[in-house]
Amino acid sequence: MSHRNAPLSETGRLRLARCVVEAGWPLRRAAGRFQVSVSTASRWAGRYRERGEAGMADRSSRPLRSPRRTPTRTERRIVKVRVLRRWGPARIAGLLGLVASTVHRVLVRYGLARLTWLDRATGRVVRRYEHAGPGDLVHVDIKKPGNIPDGGGHKIHRRQAGGRNSSAHRDPTRTRKVHGRPNLGYSYLHNAVDDHSRLANTEILPDETKQTAAAFWTRAQAFFQAAGITVKRVPTDNSSCYRSHLWRDTLADAGITHKRTRPYRPQTNGKVERFNRTLLDEWAYAQPYTSETQRREALPPWLHTYNHHRGHTALGGQPPATRVPNLTGQYS
Repeated sequence: MSHRNAPLSETGRLRLARCVVEAGWPLRRAAGRFQVSVSTASRWAGRYRERGEAGMADRSSRPLRSPRRTPTRTERRIVKVRVLRRWGPARIAGLLGLVASTVHRVLVRYGLARLTWLDRATGRVVRRYEHAGPGDLVHVDIKKPGNIPDGGGHKIHRRQAGGRNSSAHRDPTRTRKVHGRPNLGYSYLHNAVDDHSRLANTEILPDETKQTAAAFWTRAQAFFQAAGITVKRVPTDNSSCYRSHLWRDTLADAGITHKRTRPYRPQTNGKVERFNRTLLDEWAYAQPYTSETQRREALPPWLHTYNHHRGHTALGGQPPATRVPNLTGQYS
């Protein structure tokens, strides 16, 4: 296909060549008529004499010889290291004494998948999935960021002053598990994310016991039902609260199937794991909060923005609300 600034299309080249070869026009006259140089007119006329209409098509700009191309033996070594060790271009270049850009070009030439697409343990391409409708699968997980002392922690005042604030506002009911380090406790973020729409519900609770987890799910199910979503399956990891009879019975009474992921396979519950990271990056650690209360007050507005306004790459840049027509407050 011709580039955007090409003076002639394939049809124009054919007309020029026929004027020169068949009608006997001088090259200068044909060049002036089609507003190209004499050398261009000569080139297309010559190709028409050699190959006819087929000679008017674009040719590859790749050279016939590439004497400075990476040797085949080196390319094979690069591919072997990538397949066996699953290293990136920079590490492979350091091992083989090459330039990282050269290694990258070889990997692209051989069509090897990016490391972000691979399961590092097995080297297989990660199989991504998305269920057809809201509620078919709702991922549940718990994240535990540390609490912030009054006055701010080390992210505001650095280690020395932040440590003094932590010691002054330490929870007296909690012992110090590490010498010289106060135990402020954790915020237990119980999260539920719909697989199809990425609609999320999050609560900050005092612990991760089976009673707390079961009560959270009862409220989360009500949240999804208010949005017109009927939950069918819930996958979780193998935490003790999710292995309890109370959790099992809570889901069974609601007619929901519970699935537990394989040990050491967080990818199975990947959508809520990715939500956890977004939650930490865009809310928990997004700004230097001066207290835990200030951070907790910022969670509901952020969660509303996530569900209703923040574009999601997996949804084509649209927020989760666009996939849940019955979601209340969608246009607020």
